[in-house]
Amino acid sequence: QVQLVESGGGLVQAGGSLRLSCAASESIFNFNAMGWYRQAPGKQRELVARILRGDSTMYADSVKGRFTISRDYAKRTVYLQMNSLKPEDTAVYYCNAYRSLGPKDYWGQGTQVTVSS
Repeated sequence: QVQLVESGGGLVQAGGSLRLSCAASESIFNFNAMGWYRQAPGKQRELVARILRGDSTMYADSVKGRFTISRDYAKRTVYLQMNSLKPEDTAVYYCNAYRSLGPKDYWGQGTQVTVSS
């Protein structure tokens, strides 16, 4: 069973930065895509950023220019660098790994990000 463990969340003031990490229990080469989603209270879970096996990336319009997704194959870890944080970025952030064979989605337990104004 694939395990994804997020870390790096916390409380930060508006304009600040955080870096989220997602460590996988197996090689991230095995996944066609990895990404970060978030869910704010009373809202649906939404895609924040995604990185495909071929290194292409995609971002939600609301985070373009502020967030950057990256990965380290040797560490089996995907990162989300979040800069210029806004109160509306407050949410639980979830790591996702997608494998087309199946297909199968895997999720982490989530990490809370709170941005104060």
